[in-house]
Amino acid sequence: MVSGLINANPTVYEKKERRARTGTGPGDVDEYAVEVIDQLEIFDHIRDIKDPEHPYSLEELKVISEEAVEVNDENSHVRVTFTPTVEHCSMATVIGLCLRVKLMRSLPSRYKVDIRVAPGTHATEAAVNKQLNDKERVAAALENPNLVDMVDECLAPSYA
Repeated sequence: MVSGLINANPTVYEKKERRARTGTGPGDVDEYAVEVIDQLEIFDHIRDIKDPEHPYSLEELKVISEEAVEVNDENSHVRVTFTPTVEHCSMATVIGLCLRVKLMRSLPSRYKVDIRVAPGTHATEAAVNKQLNDKERVAAALENPNLVDMVDECLAPSYA
């Protein structure tokens, strides 16, 4: 993780219990049908992403919540709004990049993903939102090996 922490002592919250998905038994699935993606599925994909500065998940730090995920399956659109732990969080763009990369790797390519900082929760909210939703900037960031290593570390599964 990163030295010189911006928020050296974050509040850690309890994780929500995972809910079982209904109707997903072996005989219930039509392998040729288009699967509907919902809010819970998106949240399950991103809830265990680790914070770049701390050994906690974004869910444990309340950076993301199920309520902050919006899905319009009919229009293939997903919006995730995240809340940095402090207003001047220098890792906000890295957190947003981790969210975007995880969803890019997890969702069918037909989905458009918007990643946003919650209004009023970051000092440079507009700049962070612009950077996270600009294809060229995201592509350039993913060409930086150090940044890719940091993202991969945040996305790596933890077995705790």
